[in-house]
Formats: sequence, structure tokens, C-alpha cells
Amino acid sequence: MQFPNDDNGELLAEIAAAGVDLTQMQNIDFYILFEQADDAKRFIDAIEKDDLAPKTQLQKCPDTGVWEVITTVTMVPMHELLSQTEQYLESIANSHEGYGDGWGLMADE
Repeated sequence: MQFPNDDNGELLAEIAAAGVDLTQMQNIDFYILFEQADDAKRFIDAIEKDDLAPKTQLQKCPDTGVWEVITTVTMVPMHELLSQTEQYLESIANSHEGYGDGWGLMADE
């Protein structure tokens, strides 16, 4: 399987090499960071109204003190779809003083 030569393509290649079936639906975690908890909560309020991302969780990074919202989206992890979803979530986060910090996939053990 070929992947584009960018960050998302490299991560998809690593995940495929680990044996994850990228043709099946997966739970993808998108990470959005905020300096202020109130901004993170406003982002959660906005994104939870969207059918795309009904599951979110908020946590504070003990090392940096930054607030992290993890938004889980169930999708087939195709490069273009991942990139579009990442851009969409970041566009909402930017209006709430947040910024994207990538995505990840926790494979079933």
C-alpha cells in the first residue's frame, strides 16, 4: 500500500506496518490543545453538537499544563479523509484559541 509523503502518510505507513487493517472502520483520536480550560470547554460544546465527533474527553497534561481535548471519530483511516477531518476540527479549534496536535489510532491488542 502506498501513502503520500507527508506526516499523515508516514503515520499511516507505520500503522499499516504494525498490522492494522486500514480498510476497516477504526476509532481515530484527534488531539486539540488549549492554554485555557474555558476555551477547551467551549470547543467541546461546539464539537459535541456535530455528528462527526460525538465523543470527546478533556484532560490536563501534567507536564505542560496545557489542556488537551481528545475527539474520537470512527472512520476508515484513508489519508484524504484523515487530513480533511483534521483540518475541519482545527478550524473549529482555532476559533476557540486551540490548535491541532495530530491524531492517533489505538489498535486492539
